[in-house]
Amino acid sequence: MNERGYFGEQPSGHGQHARRENTLDGTDWFTPAVPGERHTAVGVLEPPEERTGNIPPYPAQDHPSFPPGALSITPQDLYEILGPDVEDLMADADLEVDELIRLLNAETTVMPPLPLSDSISSEDLEAPSPELSEAIGTWKRRFLKGAVAAVILSITGAGGAAAAMDKSVTVEVDGKEREVSTYESTVGEVLEDEGIEVDKHDALSPSLGSKVEHGETISLDRGRKIELTVDGQTREEWVRSVTVGQALRQLGVPTDGASVSAKRTMPVPEEGMSLEVKTAKSITIVDGGDKPRQLTTTAVTIEELLRKQGLQVDDNDKVTPGSEQRISEGAEVRIDRTGISTVNVREKIEPPVKEIVDDSMFKGERRVEKQGTAGEKIVFTRVTTRNGEEVKRETVGEKVVTEAEPKVVRVGGKQPPNSGVWDKLAECESGGNWHINTGNGYYGGVQFNKSTWDAYGGDQYAAYPHQATREQQIAIATKVRDARGGYGAWPSCSSQLGLS
Repeated sequence: MNERGYFGEQPSGHGQHARRENTLDGTDWFTPAVPGERHTAVGVLEPPEERTGNIPPYPAQDHPSFPPGALSITPQDLYEILGPDVEDLMADADLEVDELIRLLNAETTVMPPLPLSDSISSEDLEAPSPELSEAIGTWKRRFLKGAVAAVILSITGAGGAAAAMDKSVTVEVDGKEREVSTYESTVGEVLEDEGIEVDKHDALSPSLGSKVEHGETISLDRGRKIELTVDGQTREEWVRSVTVGQALRQLGVPTDGASVSAKRTMPVPEEGMSLEVKTAKSITIVDGGDKPRQLTTTAVTIEELLRKQGLQVDDNDKVTPGSEQRISEGAEVRIDRTGISTVNVREKIEPPVKEIVDDSMFKGERRVEKQGTAGEKIVFTRVTTRNGEEVKRETVGEKVVTEAEPKVVRVGGKQPPNSGVWDKLAECESGGNWHINTGNGYYGGVQFNKSTWDAYGGDQYAAYPHQATREQQIAIATKVRDARGGYGAWPSCSSQLGLS
C-alpha cells in the first residue's frame, strides 16, 4: 500500500485472504489465467491509519485499476461503508480486494446507475463540486452493501457473512408497519435507504446508531406541531400521538366536559394542526334581584357566557367582572339590572290667589270674593330602579289638562286705629304672643274664645284666632270693642292699662 492509502501490485496469495486454487483464475474475471502468472493490481484491504481524515471519494489517479475521474468503487469505499464486516466477507469468499472491486466495477455490476445531469462534463468528474461529491457518496453508501453481498453470494452460494448481511426488519411509522429487506447495519442506515428522515421532535426506537438485527422492529412516532389554545391562551406544542384525544392526554389538558374544536378520534395530520379547547368551569351567576345559581360552562369570556345563557344586558346594566374578562374556576358573575321607566301621574292644580286691596278694610282683614276652581295636569316622572328597588325619581315634564281659575280675595288696606293699644293689651293678656294657644279655651294675642271669634267674622281668616295674623286679630278685636262700646271684653287688663 502506498503513502496515499491506495494499493499497488502484490503477488497472489500474499494478502490477508489467500486466493482459492482453480477458482476464478486469471488476471481478470473474463480471461482464464495462466498458472503461475502473477495477478495485476492485487492488494490487501487495510484500514486507513486515520479514519477521521478526509477519505477521497475517488480512487487515486495513479491506481492502475481505476481510471482518473471514474465513478468507481475504491478500497476506501469498502472499508468506510462496510466497516469491520469486510474482513468476514473477504474470508468467506476467499477473495482479494482487487478481484472484488473489479467485479463491482464491471459493466455487469449489480450497482444501479447514478443519475447525473447531462451537463456534467469529464472535467467535473475529475474535480467534482461538493454537491456532486455528496451525491456520489450517498449513492455508494446506499447500494454498495447489497452489491457486495450479491457478488459474494453468487460466488460462494448462500450462508456466511454475506448471507447474514441480508436482514428482514419491520419499519413502523406512526403505527403503520412494512417489512423491509436490507443489507444495512444500523437503524439510521435502514431509515435512510427507505427515504425516512428523523426530526428532533420525533420519537425513534431503537436509536439511529443502534445495530439492526434480523427480525427487529424499528418504531418511529412522528412529531406533530399543534397550535393549542386553551381558554383563550395560545401556545405551540409538539406531540407524538396519532389522534386529537391522545394529543390532549399527552399534553395534560383537562378534557372532562370540555369543548374541543375537533373530534377526539380525528387523526392529527403530520403537518400539524390548530386546536382549541374550552375547559369546563363551575361558576355562580347573580342576575339582578334573583337568587344566585350555580352552573358549569365552557365559555371563555363573560360575554360568551352571557350569550350562551341567553342573558341580555343593555347600556344601563352593569356586569361584574367586565364582559371582556376571562372566566376562571369558581368565579362569581354579577349582573346589576338598572331599570328606567316613565310614570304619568295626574295631579290637581290649586287655583292661584288674586288679591284686591280694599281701603275700606283694615290691614289684616281678608275677604274671599271668589273661591276659584282647581285645574288638572299630567306630570311625567322618570323612575330609576336597581335590581328591582327604586333608587331615584325625577320630574321630566308636565302637561296641563284643565287650567285652574283664580281665587279672588279682598285684603284690607287701611291702617287699624290705635294698633299700639292692642299691642299693650296683648302684652297684658298673652305676653305679646299673637299665636298662643293656652289650652284653656282662649286663643291669640288678646285671648278670643272660639264663639266670639266666629261671631265677629274671624273664621273668614282662620278657624281659630291664634292661626290668624296680628292684623286680622286686631281687626276682629276692633269690631268687638266697637260693638260693646269699649274694652269691657278685657276687664282686667283694660283696668290695668286705664282703658275704658
